[in-house]
Amino acid sequence: MKSFGFRTMNEVSKAKTTHLQVEKDEEDEAAHEEQSLPLCDHLHTSVHDKENSPMMRAVLCGQVCKVYRFQTDDHRWLLVREQMSETPLSLTLPKQLLSVLIHEHAGRVQEVKELGDLSPHWDGVRHDVISHCNLLIGCYQEMLDELDKLSASFCFKSSRRKSDKHLQFVPTNLHSQRMEVTSPDSPGMWYEVITFGAPADHHQSFKHGGLKRLLNKHRKQGDSCVYFSREESSRAKRLLAGLAQLQPQVFGLAEELLSISLELDAARLQDALNSLTQKTELFAHTLKDELVRNGLLAIHKQDMSSGSHAHSNGLLCDLSANQDAQSSPMLEGVCQWDAEYNEEEWDRAWASVAVSLNYLIAIGDRLQGREPRPQEEWSPEAGQSPAAPSWQEQLVPPVVTLRDCVREAAAKAQASMSFVVLQEAMAATVAQGTEQIIKRRHAVFSQALSAAVCGFLLKLYGGLEDHLFLQQLHSVGILVQFESLLSTYGEEAGVLEDMEVGVADLSSVTFIVTEARTDRPEDLQPALRGAWGSLVVEVPLPSETFEALPWELKEGRLIRVHPVLFSIGINQHQSLAERLGDSSPQQRLNQQSGEQLRGYCHALTDQLPHLAGLQSLPDLLSSLDQSLGTKKRKNVEVLWSAAGVCRAVNGIRLTSCKSAKDRTSMSVTLEQCVLLLDRHALSREHFSRALNAMRSDGCRMENVQKNMGCRKFSFSSVQLLTFPKLYRPPEGSFG
Repeated sequence: MKSFGFRTMNEVSKAKTTHLQVEKDEEDEAAHEEQSLPLCDHLHTSVHDKENSPMMRAVLCGQVCKVYRFQTDDHRWLLVREQMSETPLSLTLPKQLLSVLIHEHAGRVQEVKELGDLSPHWDGVRHDVISHCNLLIGCYQEMLDELDKLSASFCFKSSRRKSDKHLQFVPTNLHSQRMEVTSPDSPGMWYEVITFGAPADHHQSFKHGGLKRLLNKHRKQGDSCVYFSREESSRAKRLLAGLAQLQPQVFGLAEELLSISLELDAARLQDALNSLTQKTELFAHTLKDELVRNGLLAIHKQDMSSGSHAHSNGLLCDLSANQDAQSSPMLEGVCQWDAEYNEEEWDRAWASVAVSLNYLIAIGDRLQGREPRPQEEWSPEAGQSPAAPSWQEQLVPPVVTLRDCVREAAAKAQASMSFVVLQEAMAATVAQGTEQIIKRRHAVFSQALSAAVCGFLLKLYGGLEDHLFLQQLHSVGILVQFESLLSTYGEEAGVLEDMEVGVADLSSVTFIVTEARTDRPEDLQPALRGAWGSLVVEVPLPSETFEALPWELKEGRLIRVHPVLFSIGINQHQSLAERLGDSSPQQRLNQQSGEQLRGYCHALTDQLPHLAGLQSLPDLLSSLDQSLGTKKRKNVEVLWSAAGVCRAVNGIRLTSCKSAKDRTSMSVTLEQCVLLLDRHALSREHFSRALNAMRSDGCRMENVQKNMGCRKFSFSSVQLLTFPKLYRPPEGSFG
């Protein structure tokens, strides 16, 4: 399968060249070595323009390159270019996410403040929400201010800074690892892997576990929060705004009707009655929303399930006994709701508005002579015929009735919609956990998001001329496959728990392609919009490129993200977990991801049966199933099979260990050499020598140098005895 991608290198002078010469004798080796320099010079010259394109400069920076020549089975030569790049997204995306979260929480504070007077209990709920939001706003603003102080050229957070308080949202050691293979039969094929430290909040540490455990514990504690979506909350606010506008208008028109009735002008009376009728019908139509009924039912169910309500701070508020709540101008309907409430209660309240309006219309018609006036009764005791009541006197009773019905219906609807807004705010803040849990979740998500967006941009840029791939994006979405080499023992178990939640949260993210204002790199940077749980990443493309896209993408079709995470621990700590600890989280995670991956592949097969790579998909999925079903320690075949499926369906590959410098380097170099072996006929007898060359002198050694200031992988000989053999570096490259 062809892997699409542009070539990127800002500073060719920084490229370092390593040649692995595999020859039958020294004379042939010397002859080939003489030919290698022109090949390398030609490569650098040919790619310079593309690698400095504005799109690529918006995504990659700080490149390091290595070039190799490897022999094939038929004694021909492969020219392999390995490139490792930083990305400005390491800083720009976390800053954007912090801004989005600050804006979202500030907006939520304003929303609940605008609910007006509430009963003591619900005012306590509001106070909880506001306090929660303000704490996060203050923390995130401080963090954003610190990130703003960093240089605009900041693109790299080293592994030594992974616990830095102000860099919690910044991914650790994030790089794009890319390999271009040029052979006599191929002009150049690209393979990409994004490498970064496993998304985790090292600043808070893992004394009580990671996110998976913390969230499960929080949920088991239970809460009485009824969940409404963000869309329902927005609708509730619109209904509240409509009620706030329509109820005074109905009351004003009713007073105007009584005033005009004194004039005994039938035409003006009818005009006033028509205006009141129109506005009252609009009021009733506004209330005829299923959300109003659902909100009242939710209030009733919550009351029935608990009998009393608990603040998040532990204080109890018995609504049935709270007299202050009973007299509150808002939500008094909530406090007066009793166990005999049924679905017909709201129907009666809503219908009473229509009944009272019809009664008023009938009185108006009678006053204007459209209906016969009832025969006046005469009382002998009175001695004379009684005086006929005035128009106003006859209109006052139905007008009062109408106002009472409108007031009652509005109060209940207002209580219902306020409940919806408060409960959605509670569900999005306090119910999600403590401020520490929320900050941890947002930070982990930020790290995972930065890496995934970098991978998506490279995948998109490389596939702009592949129409089937573009169709895949808007019809099925993009697969984002994370590979973890973390153990399930000690601190790394908590790191894996963080990573699992962070990866899963990416399923709520979508991409959208937009037309850039200019072709400058700063205008081609991705932008975040939306809110937590519904983030959209805007990807600007130059006008000419944008115009060539399918109409679905040009019109704003969202591209869904399908994240999966496969994890196999390979170090000495995983040996302890398998013998003394618990490796079941790893098994559960892999089985779950396998099911999700199969679901994506089936959807893709149904939508695009002719997509390149799908022919091999059944065998690849079968291999994955077999690997997942094999009870074997450090079963790295699971990772290999998952990676094969990912590449077959044009997915994004991401690899992580704790800091992405040692185990990740072993995985990436192994994957590159396996690709050369399987797809480019690398000579099997020279596979190990090629692998050792990449590990000893390749880009990953430069990564170790950047992170640790030395050119040695952080392994000991004893530790490596517990590693799978293919993940062990050559002698002299570790210590």
